[in-house]
Amino acid sequence: MPIVKKKIALLGAKGMLAQAVKERCPGSYIVHGFDLPEFDMTDRGHVLLALAALEPDVIINCAAFTQVDACEIQEELATAVNGTAVGFLAAAAKEIGATLVHISTDYVFDGKKQHPYLESDAVAPQSAYGRSKLAGEQTIVQAGLERYFIIRTSWLYGPGGNNFVETMLRLAQEREELRVVSDQMGSPTHTLDLADAIFRLLESARFGLYHFSNSGECSWHEFAASIVEQGSRNGLSLKVKTVTPIGTDDYPLPAKRPAYSVFSKEKYRAATGAKVPDWREGLKSYLEKRFSGTDNI
Repeated sequence: MPIVKKKIALLGAKGMLAQAVKERCPGSYIVHGFDLPEFDMTDRGHVLLALAALEPDVIINCAAFTQVDACEIQEELATAVNGTAVGFLAAAAKEIGATLVHISTDYVFDGKKQHPYLESDAVAPQSAYGRSKLAGEQTIVQAGLERYFIIRTSWLYGPGGNNFVETMLRLAQEREELRVVSDQMGSPTHTLDLADAIFRLLESARFGLYHFSNSGECSWHEFAASIVEQGSRNGLSLKVKTVTPIGTDDYPLPAKRPAYSVFSKEKYRAATGAKVPDWREGLKSYLEKRFSGTDNI
C-alpha cells in the first residue's frame, strides 16, 4: 500500500520562515500553502471553512504582523492578526483534530533578566507587537487544545525575506560607517534551524510552549560586525570601514526593544535530544549558501 502523507496547512506561505519550512519539510508530509490575498486569517468564517475543507493533520502558523514599529500606531490591526486570528486557528485545529504550531517572540518579555529566559518566566511585553503576540499565545491556551506547540524565537533571518543580515550587507556596500546598538543582547536565529526545530518537536509529540533560537548570545553590534566580516570573507565588495557601537538611546524607535532576550533551550533539548547550532554556525551557513548562488535572495 502507498504511504499516505500527512497534510500541513502552512499559513503565511509566502513569508521568510514559511519558505524555510517548505525547504526542510520531511517527505512524510505534503504542504498546502495559505496566504494573502486568497486567505485572510482575520476572517473567522473563511479560516474555519478553508481548513475544514483541507482537513490538515498539522497547521503551522508563520503568518504575523511583524513590523514592530508600525504595530505601535496600528495596534488594533496587530492584535487582530497576531492575537484574535490565532484564536480562529486554534478553533479550527480543535474542530478537525489537527496539531497547531504557532510561532511567537521574545517581545513577550520585558528584557530585564540577565540570564536566559525560561518558558515558565513571567511575561511582561513592553510594546504593541509584544502585547499582540502574547494575546495570540493566550488564545491557544484558552482554546483548550491538547495538541499544540507555541515556539518563541528571536532575531530571525533567512532566505527570501527582509532581515537584519540583508540590511547590514546592503548598508555596508553604501556607507563607510555603520552605527549599531550594542546594549541589546539576544540570539540570532537562522530560519532553516528553526524549521528543523519545528519538525523535531512535531516528531517528539511533547506538546506545549518552547523557546528556540540559535545558541550563544551577542549584541546587535557584534552581530553586525560578524555579518560584515563574513560578507567580506565571501568576496562581497564593501565600502564600510568601521562598525561603531551605540546605545539604544542614540537610536530611538517607536517600539521599545527588550534589552536582553536570550532563551534557555533546555526544554527543547530535553524534548528532542537535538543539538542547537550556535548563532555563528547559522550565520556562516546562511552567507555561504547565499554567496554560492544556491539561494535566490
